[in-house]
Amino acid sequence: MIPTKRRPTYPGTILKEMYLKPRKISLRALSEATGISRKHLSRIVNGHVGISPQVAVKLATALDTTPELWLNAQRNLDLYDARESLREWKPKRVFRAPEPQAASKSAYLS
Repeated sequence: MIPTKRRPTYPGTILKEMYLKPRKISLRALSEATGISRKHLSRIVNGHVGISPQVAVKLATALDTTPELWLNAQRNLDLYDARESLREWKPKRVFRAPEPQAASKSAYLS
């Protein structure tokens, strides 16, 4: 886990600032290309909804990226938010993995 003090960039911001603005793509044009409603794309860009796997595949195909780009951005944001909201939470019990047993030398000699 890489510790971070800054909230990861929202995927909608990445979409808007790194793909739509530089390429001069309107939400209407992206909507027509992907079949995602303009309203839904607007909600993504404005941070009201996250990016689902289906949307990630459509964005990746239309913008010549990968679905993993969009899903990783969403996952990083979701994990950050979850960790922040659970910062004070502690489990009632921790189940540790057993220590690995040292292999006997005879096992390697046979």
